[in-house]
Amino acid sequence: MNPNWRSFLESAEANFAADATDVLDFGDASGELLAAGRQTVLVPLTHLALLSAEGEDAKRFLHNQLTNDINHLADGKAQHAGWCTAKGRMQASFVVWHSAGRYDMVLAADLLEATRKRLQMFVLRDKVKLAAGDDTVLLGLAGAQAGEALGDAGLALPEAPLAIAVSGNVTVLQIEPQRYIVAAPLAAAPALWQQLGGKARPAGVPAWRWLDVQAAFPLVTLATKEEFVPQMADFEKIGGVSFHKGCYPGQEVVARTQYLGKVKRHLYRLSADVPLKAGDDLFSPDNLEQAAGKVMTAAPSATGGHVALAVVQSNFAANLRLGSREGEPVSAIAVNPA
Repeated sequence: MNPNWRSFLESAEANFAADATDVLDFGDASGELLAAGRQTVLVPLTHLALLSAEGEDAKRFLHNQLTNDINHLADGKAQHAGWCTAKGRMQASFVVWHSAGRYDMVLAADLLEATRKRLQMFVLRDKVKLAAGDDTVLLGLAGAQAGEALGDAGLALPEAPLAIAVSGNVTVLQIEPQRYIVAAPLAAAPALWQQLGGKARPAGVPAWRWLDVQAAFPLVTLATKEEFVPQMADFEKIGGVSFHKGCYPGQEVVARTQYLGKVKRHLYRLSADVPLKAGDDLFSPDNLEQAAGKVMTAAPSATGGHVALAVVQSNFAANLRLGSREGEPVSAIAVNPA
């Protein structure tokens, strides 16, 4: 994180995690979670980062690497996409948009540098420049007054989910109704934070992760890198996979998985009385051979307890435990019931 942005957030009374990355809260963690469900919140998305690709071959390069159809991604539109290994396992997930000849991709911050370096290995002779958005700040805005807050700050509103609107050097992405990601230059971020804060309450990253769980927004992080083929995370159900485009890394595995219908694991919402975190293994007393699932995204719940998104083996979802077969019980409900 840029030290100037961190200093600003600290001056706004942000409390950081022990590893000095994510903003945990602004002094009232439980109140901020309640606000995420009932009011409008403004969140510094320190757990996310921006990777850009530009150059005359950027479209072709990304189309040949990602799970979705980049060739037909229109200017001003966004889509989900994954980047897989040759075995079809997701090593990163993105929300990608195209604007002014450049492709911007939001991904987990803890995968940014490794993803950039590894993608760079495949550039070869293509005329593509990959760059980490170190001078860009990502803000999250969610709630009934989010649109008004953006308007008060002089920012245009996207017309629909998975669309963007550009106002000068600030981009607003609508990821679902009443929820937005704002990408702004570092120099403009403090003033923009103050403007948006007129109608939105500052909140920590856990509040945003709680919203992700409610929206079933699957995010691959370092803790879950190379753990899932896209269909295990129901990634194709949110439009993150094209089955009509040409080859990309892992395409044969992903296609075979789709058309043979052999996916036994899917995305579930979890609830538990104990904390959950990305990468936690789930077990079932009914399965003595291996883990029955893994947590993708987790957060404290606005109503008490803890919630998460997890990839779970469906036939064991009714009897899950955290960490071991003798662990704390975890309740699971399928995001997309069969």
